[in-house]
Amino acid sequence: MKIKAAVLRSMGAPMPYAQSQPLHIEEVELDRPGRDEVLVKIAAAGLCHSDLSVINGSRPRPMPMAIGHEAAGVVIEAGDGVDDLKPGDHVVMVFMPSCGHCQPCSQGRPALCEPGAVANGKGELLTGAIRLHEGEETIHHHLGCSAFADHAVVSRRSLVRIDKDIPLDVAALFGCAVLTGVGAVVNTARVQAGETVAVVGLGGVGLAAVLGALAAGAARVVAVDLSPEKLQLAKDLGATGVVDARAPDAIEQVRALTGGGADFVFEFAGSARALENAYKMTKRGGTTVTAGLPPPDAVLPVNIVSLVAEERTVKGSYIGTCVPVRDVPRYVELYKAGRLPVDRLMSGRIPLEDINEGFDRLHDGSVVRLVVDFQG
Repeated sequence: MKIKAAVLRSMGAPMPYAQSQPLHIEEVELDRPGRDEVLVKIAAAGLCHSDLSVINGSRPRPMPMAIGHEAAGVVIEAGDGVDDLKPGDHVVMVFMPSCGHCQPCSQGRPALCEPGAVANGKGELLTGAIRLHEGEETIHHHLGCSAFADHAVVSRRSLVRIDKDIPLDVAALFGCAVLTGVGAVVNTARVQAGETVAVVGLGGVGLAAVLGALAAGAARVVAVDLSPEKLQLAKDLGATGVVDARAPDAIEQVRALTGGGADFVFEFAGSARALENAYKMTKRGGTTVTAGLPPPDAVLPVNIVSLVAEERTVKGSYIGTCVPVRDVPRYVELYKAGRLPVDRLMSGRIPLEDINEGFDRLHDGSVVRLVVDFQG
């Protein structure tokens, strides 16, 4: 079938993208789903910094590629071997497919699935297939999703079924922002009621972590960012304190607001400097968690004496250390109960044709989460 998709043909285009137009809206051929694959009509797809890092070339991927990885939609057709999804089911896409059989999967850590990581790196589906073409030209998949398109064929392992009573534009955010941000709090760090939290970097993932910390019962949640608007939103969402990251005493402010340093500090800015500051905001015996993805050559200078003598912990968190089939439904239930107001993270809805300008807005920090709306 012919579909309309945003295709990236080369990385590193100059900004603003509204002028350089790195993403081309093209008509491409989408094959029918093969075994263990599903055809999904995309309803909404969120713009994320992980997409931006492919566009700007900081995370190289095979080109050309139909990008987008945070989305929700409706099942149109299930391929052979898929007997637990049917046409009409609502689904959230998960950008890290899990085979269920490799060592990490067998240990309950599907976010580290080895075949899934290999497939994502090659621009293939977990099945090893590529279902996108333009004439004789192969169009690679982005993280198994290629969600900036009106339809997508994905591995069954890239989908989680959800209830139909949650709007699909809101549901899209659960595939990345919510899984990563809330998961970092409740799965990676295991924040307990009464503990203190600081969050550095208030994009969609960081603000989801603020919501997750509040839902987990953290006594104090301090939000840190460069944007006054995002700091105000964090405060409106329930953060007990906010700190301008530009302030020369930002670290001291966070330590004061958390009683000498936070039990857990989360870094989502994707900056080595931000992670270094997050480490300094953490209390003795505390834990610094990072889910930011800086350029591959970025390094963290750590005072080893403090790491040892203060019994510090530094942890990475990928897609919120999630088990998608467990976590997505749980987080959706929290949203429906009013405890995870994820809808407040949406800055607006745009048509696919405005996607380049949308990434300019994401880059300059003027939005939290824009959603490409395929529902009209």
